[in-house]
Amino acid sequence: MRTTSNPAFRNLPTGGSGNYAGFGQPYQAQQYGGYQQAPPTTGERPITIDDVVTKTATTLGVALVTGFISAWLVLSGQVQPFALALPGMILGLVLALVVIFKRTPSGPLVLAYSAAEGVFLGALTGVFEAIFPGIAWQAILGTFGVFAAMLVVYKTGAIRVTPRLTKWIIGATVGAAVLMLANLVMGLFGVNMGLRDGGTLAIVFSLVVIGIAAFSFLLDFEAANEMIRAAMPAKYAWLAAFGLMTTLVWLYLEILRLLSYFQND
Repeated sequence: MRTTSNPAFRNLPTGGSGNYAGFGQPYQAQQYGGYQQAPPTTGERPITIDDVVTKTATTLGVALVTGFISAWLVLSGQVQPFALALPGMILGLVLALVVIFKRTPSGPLVLAYSAAEGVFLGALTGVFEAIFPGIAWQAILGTFGVFAAMLVVYKTGAIRVTPRLTKWIIGATVGAAVLMLANLVMGLFGVNMGLRDGGTLAIVFSLVVIGIAAFSFLLDFEAANEMIRAAMPAKYAWLAAFGLMTTLVWLYLEILRLLSYFQND
């Protein structure tokens, strides 16, 4: 059993051994169904926490740069939002699927995905910023605040990633996705379920989704930690960075949406 619902980690192999420092929680692979240790099969350098941090920072940096440029182009009126948002969204989705189903991690693909997501999020943020000045920085600070808080929670062991917690988060994620899909489909037929209209139910739903996304970070940290414990090749740090990036994108979009509800008030 994998310890994360994030599809980025679906192709993680078993294998490797080592005692490299991870994110901070003690190793309990037998209890949690982690990636079991085995003799190394290649001469590649094993992954370390520094690899994960470096690749994640690089991935985020690319998204921030392309996002800033995209938002500036939209806010300055040089480019129409949909001319950037739609291609960025489609390209990001295609690249994400390639990364997920590719058997071995690819740094260039992960960086390309990050750049595409940056363009998409930047264009979308530009639209929100034009309507609600100041909302962009609030959403960015809120996203990184939640990320930092969950990293502290994981590292201190305040909340441990157990099989029960993993099942709860996966179930909650699937449930939220089903509700969002149902809301979209019903909206096409003119039926308002109240999940995205800015009302009280919409605010509560967004808060719940933000909570699910926040707890998903714990599963992503655990997956990265298991890679380190199993001494997988260093290139798998790109997969860890990709997994964290997908959760950050989801969280940012939901925080941006929630903030827009309060602006409407």
